[in-house]
Amino acid sequence: MTATRELADELPQHEVEAAKARAAALLLAFRHGNQLSFDEQLDRLFADRVEREVTTLLVWIAAEAVRKAYAPEAADRVLRGLARRAPADASGVLLDEEAADPARLIEAVDAGDVAAVRALVAATPDTTYLVGGLLQAVAMMLPLLPEGESAEIAAELRRRHGGRTAQVPGARHA
Repeated sequence: MTATRELADELPQHEVEAAKARAAALLLAFRHGNQLSFDEQLDRLFADRVEREVTTLLVWIAAEAVRKAYAPEAADRVLRGLARRAPADASGVLLDEEAADPARLIEAVDAGDVAAVRALVAATPDTTYLVGGLLQAVAMMLPLLPEGESAEIAAELRRRHGGRTAQVPGARHA
């Protein structure tokens, strides 16, 4: 039988599940490229918790990924390899917001220029900005639809996605 004891600065056991849930939400936002959600959740973590917990969450995520992807005898070799390849200063990630041009993408789609659409998407290093621009464009176009058209589109989307709807805080629901 293994005995465990809580260290002075360790995340208390009763908070571990809540911490894992926060880590999972952060990981989902990161995986799906939702930069606003990721930043908001990370800001909330830093506001509510100390840096030690954030580090604990990130280590837990990495440990789970390695545990599920590799056999135990290979996991340490993988981690050592990652550590050796890490740049000396891995504190920043370069994003090229200028390369994301949703206006050109909309024009290419309107013109039916498939090659231009593919080239724009491929040339965008961080598609978060491109998708965000498209979402903004769609929101700007919705009021221009004939009356009842947006309701039909929403109904079709509900049918395609099994009737699942997300509750947005502060949003009006019919």
